[in-house]
Amino acid sequence: MKALVTGGAGYIGSHLVDRLIAAGFDVTVLDDLSTGKHTNIAHLDNKVEFHHDSILNEALVDKLVKNSDVVYHLAAAVGVGNIIAKPLESIITNARGSDVVLQACANHGTKVVLASTSEIYGKTSKMPMSEEDDRLLGSTSISRWSYSTAKALDEHLALEYSRNGLPVSIVRYFNSFGPRIDFKGYGSVVANFIRQALAGEPLTVHGDGSQSRCFTYIADTVEGTFLAGTVKSAEGSVFNIGNDVEITINDLAERIKAASDSMSEITHISYESRYGKAFEDTKRRVPDLTRARNVLGYSPTTSLDEGLRLTLDWWRREHR
Repeated sequence: MKALVTGGAGYIGSHLVDRLIAAGFDVTVLDDLSTGKHTNIAHLDNKVEFHHDSILNEALVDKLVKNSDVVYHLAAAVGVGNIIAKPLESIITNARGSDVVLQACANHGTKVVLASTSEIYGKTSKMPMSEEDDRLLGSTSISRWSYSTAKALDEHLALEYSRNGLPVSIVRYFNSFGPRIDFKGYGSVVANFIRQALAGEPLTVHGDGSQSRCFTYIADTVEGTFLAGTVKSAEGSVFNIGNDVEITINDLAERIKAASDSMSEITHISYESRYGKAFEDTKRRVPDLTRARNVLGYSPTTSLDEGLRLTLDWWRREHR
């Protein structure tokens, strides 16, 4: 089996490449390295075919898809900070890029797994969030919601192709963390807290810290993604991929401070100081994993404490 992974040099993508190779796939990676890093797949240089290019390169995408049995489409502009800083570029990359990939898959009848996001749900108060729930978003004047909108358009495109016979599965990620996470924390509060804790800097919590999330260790994120592309009954469906154990951001900061033996203080800053005036956050985000468990046989196996230990061990090795 031949697999194409767009965004395969990224944090999640590179771990997926490892998983696919372990399963016996021949893997091709397409990544423009805007947020991915070649070092993430350097250990696989003799095992993968790597293309440093964009998913907006239609001719190349079509060629690579034609030679693949399954496409895992992970390439995207990611991270709330990045989306707010470059909203136009992010919308084009996410919406237009997915259109290019999906059209190529339709041209050649190639199975595709689309990586989406829990941002899809917006600021709904219904918990846990299940795949068929309504979405609740803020005003279009708030750039943060452009990411949710662009990824929702991706899902609409994918599901319409599915209704026309293309084998498609969609996975919605919930706050993944683990080794290879970006040191700068462009899309991860875990990365930001670890960097600050190990540097002896204050751990900066946005708002009052009572907002809560569910954090998913990378191996669990990847296993759900892998299954979505290999389980036949997954075709035509959307799956929440995450951990359903909820924790407040205040408690997460305390947990990381303790795990890293840090003497750092925990401080609170306003959202405005980080993201500007036009910003909204979501109070809670908890996935309903019923469908993923029933269809994929998916169940997260790594606890937050164990995942933090593994991530801290990796981080310290990388900063020797």
